[in-house]
Amino acid sequence: MAHDPLVTVETADFSVTYVLGLDDDADTVEDVDAVVRASDGKRWSASFLTPRKIAEVMDRWSSTGECAGGLYLQIPDLVIVREGGLDTMTRALVDLFGEYGMDTNVLPRLDNDEED
Repeated sequence: MAHDPLVTVETADFSVTYVLGLDDDADTVEDVDAVVRASDGKRWSASFLTPRKIAEVMDRWSSTGECAGGLYLQIPDLVIVREGGLDTMTRALVDLFGEYGMDTNVLPRLDNDEED
């Protein structure tokens, strides 16, 4: 049975919708994209990676030639988390928005007319 690739988690200040791959497990996923939505409609994008997943991607790129043969990784909305799982990622976002507030541009802001 296929799982729903969109998982939404509600927090006190925002909701976050994670986009899981077909083989991703919400408790252990190490590479996932998300859209954060505040109650006033403001939205941000976030990409989560663990250090292990970053190394895996860069190692693969060293053989495919992408990003100068794995020389660098550039992701504008990257949030690096020590361990995988949506719970960890949500806790990171709660802390990030708690630190910078809901008017922050610490993550790229999405236009209101963009789709998730």
